[in-house]
Formats: sequence, structure tokens, C-alpha cells
Amino acid sequence: MKALEKIIGIFRRFPGVGPKQAERFAMYVVKASPGEVESMVEALREVKALVKYCPDCYNYAEGGLCPICADQSRDRSLICVVERPQDLAAIEKAKSFSGVYHVLHGAVSPVAGVSPDQIRMKELLDRVRASDGAVKEVIIATNPDADGEATAMYLTRLLKPYVEGITRIAYGVPLGGDIDYMDEVTLGYALKGRIKI
Repeated sequence: MKALEKIIGIFRRFPGVGPKQAERFAMYVVKASPGEVESMVEALREVKALVKYCPDCYNYAEGGLCPICADQSRDRSLICVVERPQDLAAIEKAKSFSGVYHVLHGAVSPVAGVSPDQIRMKELLDRVRASDGAVKEVIIATNPDADGEATAMYLTRLLKPYVEGITRIAYGVPLGGDIDYMDEVTLGYALKGRIKI
């Protein structure tokens, strides 16, 4: 059945979807009513047509600025730099950040051949320079892996002349975690990032 194999193949391309899950999704589509399938197809067309990049931060937006950039109560002197829109969403769920964001859409990765000009680094630099000193702090919230660290170091060098405060998110022992289960790298970062109480 070529049609079924084709839809399973399409679902397999989704991040985190394995063969069994792709098959379950395909079976759901086969069993769904024609109205349900048409609704799914229309939703896919609509999201593809309407969702674009926010011109300020490169988060996803519908028609202009994203909701965060459009919110006048946000602190524009504080920019949090993340790799992906999903990272932005995770930070927003914590309800601990009142500034704005910049989404890079990737990380510098010499191994994978991703250079700084292939992500939204230039746009961040242009944004900070155009602020004429209004941006007081850039928080680098890239992932704590080799690519995230390379990106953080590169960004720090790039932004140093234009912003007085460049910080990196802390990482280490998670809340509720047991120290004896932590790897030595995580514990090392936790000790380096310790705070005074």
C-alpha cells in the first residue's frame, strides 16, 4: 500500500517520531473522517502561510511582531539569546524573565559545519548596535553542550564592544536531583557557578 507507506514516511520525518509512532499516526489518519482529515490539511496550510519570523527577535509570529516583542511592558534593555523557539517557550514557562529574546535558530558547530553566518548572529549584533546603548545586558542561554559553549564564546567576543553586561545562564545540579547521580562535568559547572547565600 503505497499511500500508507508514504504517509508513514512523512510522519517519520517529524523530530522524535519513531517507526511505531509514525504508523499509529498514519492509522489515525486512515480511520479519521474526511472532515477531520480536511481540517488537519487546512491547519497545515494555514500555519505554513501565516507563521513567519518576528522581525525583531526571530521567534515565530503571525503577522508582524511576536507577542513578546509586541508587549510594551517587557524590559528591552535585557535580551536573552536562545538557540530555538522551543527554548524561548521553556524559559517563558518559568515566568522568571521579563526581558525580550533573540532566537538564533541554531548553534555554531564546527563539527557539523555550521558557521556563525548560518544562524541569526549578525541580526543580534545589528540589534544591539542599533539600540545605541539601550541594551544593558545580554543573557546567553544556549545549550550546555559543545556547540552551545562555542556559540556562547563567539557571541561574547562579538558583543563585548557594544554591551556592558554579557552573562551566561547557570547550570548544574537540578532541583530535586541527587548529587551522587550527577556526572563530574555537571558537578564541576555547579561548583563554578555557585552563588553567595
